[in-house]
Amino acid sequence: MAGILIAITVFGNGCSWIEGIAEWFSQMPEVEETTETPTAPEPPVTPIDPEWQTPSASGENVTLPDFVAVVNKVKPSVVAIQTDRGTGSGWIIEEDGIIVTNNHVVEGAQEIIILLDDGRNFSAQEVRTDPVTDLAVVTIDIEGLPSADIGDSEKLELGEPVAAIGNALGEGISMTGGWISQLDVTLPVSDVQTLNDLIRTDAAINPGNSGGPLVNMAGEVIGITSAKIAQVGVEGFGYAISVNSAREIIDQLIVRGYVLRTYLGVRVSDINPVVVFLNNLTVNRGAMISFVSPGSPADIAGLKTGDVIVRLADEKIESARDLIEAIHAREIGEEVEIVYWRGDNEYTLSVVLTEVPPPS
Repeated sequence: MAGILIAITVFGNGCSWIEGIAEWFSQMPEVEETTETPTAPEPPVTPIDPEWQTPSASGENVTLPDFVAVVNKVKPSVVAIQTDRGTGSGWIIEEDGIIVTNNHVVEGAQEIIILLDDGRNFSAQEVRTDPVTDLAVVTIDIEGLPSADIGDSEKLELGEPVAAIGNALGEGISMTGGWISQLDVTLPVSDVQTLNDLIRTDAAINPGNSGGPLVNMAGEVIGITSAKIAQVGVEGFGYAISVNSAREIIDQLIVRGYVLRTYLGVRVSDINPVVVFLNNLTVNRGAMISFVSPGSPADIAGLKTGDVIVRLADEKIESARDLIEAIHAREIGEEVEIVYWRGDNEYTLSVVLTEVPPPS
């Protein structure tokens, strides 16, 4: 009660406590905002296939006569995925049991069952995920599967017909058709995640479609559909991760077991009036560090919990998302300058970015 009385006294003159915070916040010096690099777990993982190379685009671009022919060609390569957390889809990229899906389909699942088009089902053997791009690779112990052909998403054009094939609503493999509405879409999907190079289509994409293929009229995979980003509350807006941007991620998940990125080693939170007030911050813009990973570049450079990062190199950071993107755009081993606030003082330090530690 005393704390409330003190707050009301400070802001006085009929202002409410919240109004007082807002007024105080608006009068503070404006600086820039940064984001965090996600903290990765430690020990290394084993690769699925160190010699792997994603198959090249078929290049034939032979248009099939109708959607019936497209489905007949692609459907044997599409799988339904059942987990203890829900259902999803995937598609066979390698006949020896390597399957591509979305990260959010398998993330955190204790049990993953792959249902093939011929009715057989298998437990997942290995799972490799990349939350940043919402992609994952799953393996099953079987050979001789029908793998899907991969297309070239760079050759797509607006108005081109496409089909989304997958386990929509968990009711088995089905197909919806539509057209390409927009290319090279950038879409924020959370406060700290933005997906780039997306394909927008009016083909219906529903829960359960996640991870399934978006295919062209040659029956080639040109995108990985995602119900996670399709649910934007607008009719006729479905999205798929373009296969060209997904290829490098898929390759790294198979060859290395994780995606190699630059690493700072902090978790941060965005700043708002309440964060400023409760932490007695001097600035109203930036990203406050909530955790520094021991032994990380940030730790070695001297960053601490409670510091507010406002600039990375020559980039003004406006959100947590901005910092992640800025870190990932840098080279491993690159030395960058970070400007941050600690208490009432602004400081600058240099940090050498390393590679993200492999997940456990």
